Amino acid sequence: MLLTALVALMAGVEPGAVAGPLPRRADQPGRTADAWRTGPHTPRGAPFSYGTGSPYVAASPADPAGTSVRAAVPNSSAVPNSSAVPNSAGVLNSSGVSDRAALDSPKIFRGWGLDTCNTPSQRTLRAWKHSKYRAIGVYYGGRGRSCKKQSHLSHAWMRATRRLGWYVLPLYVGSQAPCVVGKDRRHHTIGSRPWRQGEAEARDAIRRARPLGIAGGSPIYLDMEAYKLNSKPCARATLRFVRGWSREVRHHGYLPGFYGSADSGVRHLEQARRSGVGDLPAVMWFARWHGKPSLYGEPELSGQGWRPHRRIHQYAGNVVEKHGGRKLHIDRNKVDAPVAVIR
Repeated sequence: MLLTALVALMAGVEPGAVAGPLPRRADQPGRTADAWRTGPHTPRGAPFSYGTGSPYVAASPADPAGTSVRAAVPNSSAVPNSSAVPNSAGVLNSSGVSDRAALDSPKIFRGWGLDTCNTPSQRTLRAWKHSKYRAIGVYYGGRGRSCKKQSHLSHAWMRATRRLGWYVLPLYVGSQAPCVVGKDRRHHTIGSRPWRQGEAEARDAIRRARPLGIAGGSPIYLDMEAYKLNSKPCARATLRFVRGWSREVRHHGYLPGFYGSADSGVRHLEQARRSGVGDLPAVMWFARWHGKPSLYGEPELSGQGWRPHRRIHQYAGNVVEKHGGRKLHIDRNKVDAPVAVIR
């Protein structure tokens, strides 16, 4: 991180916005997981599900069969927002009057987005209005977050950012998979009680979101960096953590999203979705670099899951762009997904 920041400063990138998230490994060849088994759901009372649709699927203590959410959330994605009408900025306006109603009709952005490790200054965001980007990923919390000192991030920054015409994608970098690939991520991994840990970190995500003005009905995207999917115990623990986190976020009136590498976390959740597992994230932000942006052409995702308006494709990373005389080190994204409601 220090070396990255030094290189970026030498290149003239804005201080405080130099270091993007650690490399996603999204450009690495996909790892072939063991064959996914098919079979009935876990009988109630069984703590783990070694044979329910997948060797990587584990039941939750509160929902051993993993079925509680699927009836309300088709295909483990959020309810379609068919009544919304696009405005000139590419945003579909929600008419929800409460946090729960907003979960059924979140605010949708369609267009180009960026994410960068540190929140840029308002001066930079004004300069970047000359760019194609109108959505920005904000790493606002989590024990695994790389850029912990966010000098610009505040409720006032959030409101000013919205007034400038930007839309916020809140990112929470919590505990990482026990078999996470990046060595720098291994000091913040999931422990021995993944479901409960996921719930606790979900509550932390909500607790940190509210003072920033991120209102109920907003998405919160859990950043889970690339991990070794062929490690079955690790994959089971990671899925339990993600499901516990997602259920708790939804319980508090927010929309759970997931960011991950297409060849590990995204593949894992898609296989779980096909196996009929519940309590999965409602929005999928997948990283696959060095190709054209393609929201609905990702080979690891079927055409049925996480749609409509429930996908973000991070198609390039660790690049430097300059607009209006201001440079940023960013990842590039194509967005058709919920954005934060800022109050």
